[in-house]
Amino acid sequence: MIDHDRLFKELLSNFFPEFIELFFPAVSAYWERDSIEFLPQEIFTDVTEGKKKILDIAAKAAFRNQDTLFIIHIEHQSYSQTDFERRMFNYFARLHEKYTLPIYPIVIYSHDTPTTPEPNSYCIDFPNKRILEFNYEVVQLNQLQWRDFINQQNPVASALMAKMQINTQERPIAKLASLQLLASLGLNPAQIQLISGFIDTYIKLNTEEQALFESQLATIEPRQQEEVMQIVTSWMEEGIEQGVEQGRQREAALITRQINRRVGALSPELQERIQGLSFDALEDLGEALLDFNEVVDLEVWFESR
Repeated sequence: MIDHDRLFKELLSNFFPEFIELFFPAVSAYWERDSIEFLPQEIFTDVTEGKKKILDIAAKAAFRNQDTLFIIHIEHQSYSQTDFERRMFNYFARLHEKYTLPIYPIVIYSHDTPTTPEPNSYCIDFPNKRILEFNYEVVQLNQLQWRDFINQQNPVASALMAKMQINTQERPIAKLASLQLLASLGLNPAQIQLISGFIDTYIKLNTEEQALFESQLATIEPRQQEEVMQIVTSWMEEGIEQGVEQGRQREAALITRQINRRVGALSPELQERIQGLSFDALEDLGEALLDFNEVVDLEVWFESR
């Protein structure tokens, strides 16, 4: 299962100014970019649902050439939810009550379906009067075309293209375009890894698509081709490392169970020592445990190494 909320929160927290500049340039025209300060996590109890809700991102910023502050609140939604607009108003009201500052609320929707526009307001009406009209901004990715963002020199664009409207036959080309944009931005290795991992999570290619991706990659300018290949190679190396580590952990768990059967339950300390062994050491222990009769034999084996 993909943890959509974690992926989007990591992206938006690390590239918060870039997100605002990409989708809300009017805001970036009147804020002091260097004044951004993330607020502590807010936990609210939804009385209607009886559940605790945690705000995704809230950041404080200063108006340009002024001594006043405002808050930008961003919520990520990976699915369409009935009455979500009421929850956005509740968040707004409670943030405003706590900080007594103007609040600019934003929702980013990342679901694939439905593609119908999501609400962007919450209203309370009487037959003769509108009592409340609360408006907020909506970025609905499945309403956006990935090709419209190819030339945006923005790391958030390179990531979020992977969740915009992409025809099935365009998936390899869209992935390559996202990586080309990423490679051109001059980001540091950690930033590249975060965004490339985001892209790879949401555009997983099958064998046929991978072949098309590679054929298209071969047609681009050699320097760009090399930069993209460096990103792709880092995925492969990371995947291999994860596979090796997972294999080592499985081997350690198997040997622990075998020793438990021979000599009885091991202490947490001994189990932890086994979990920390290398592949070679686990192989040695796998042979040695055939001669174990009691826990002290394992302790002697550790002391002998």
